[in-house]
Amino acid sequence: MRGRRPFKPRQEEPYKVNSKIRAREVRVVGDFVDGGNVVLPTEEAIKIAKKHELDLVEISPNASPPVCKVIDYAKFKYEQKKKQKEIKANAAKTVLKEIRFGPNTDDHDFQFKLKHAINFLKDGAKVKAYVHFVGRSIVFKERGEMLLLKFAQALEEYGHVEQLPKMEGKRMNMFVAPKTSKK
Repeated sequence: MRGRRPFKPRQEEPYKVNSKIRAREVRVVGDFVDGGNVVLPTEEAIKIAKKHELDLVEISPNASPPVCKVIDYAKFKYEQKKKQKEIKANAAKTVLKEIRFGPNTDDHDFQFKLKHAINFLKDGAKVKAYVHFVGRSIVFKERGEMLLLKFAQALEEYGHVEQLPKMEGKRMNMFVAPKTSKK
């Protein structure tokens, strides 16, 4: 029984096509009808679509009467998928970079990590800076908070603090987002 794929219910078509349209009469829009906008009985509209070797597709089912269009349904579905892919590709993808400090991080290491954070913010990534407290170093919470606030102050011209230093378990986190450039 190993290797079986889980059951996937068949995805229902988002639009009603040809004989699946249940309305008595429909408003047909497009180039294949006189005037480009006519109310016809559904059977007659389907005949027009068949005559042109196309499909009658219900575009707006909530209208009264429902709006249909005479088009090639396969091509229409392809175009819709293409649009969805484009929208998804253009959606902003935020990258989160982490920078780790210890409560006793010295100045040289601080400057080194600050340089990296500046580059990350310039590239448009968010920065999660955190101080990790190991063992008994948890008693130096103030040091960790001071370090993160100093870090935020140094990054002021490259980004803005989304979340001030906050303790979560053995870590104190702070988030810095890049400044949006207004042109």
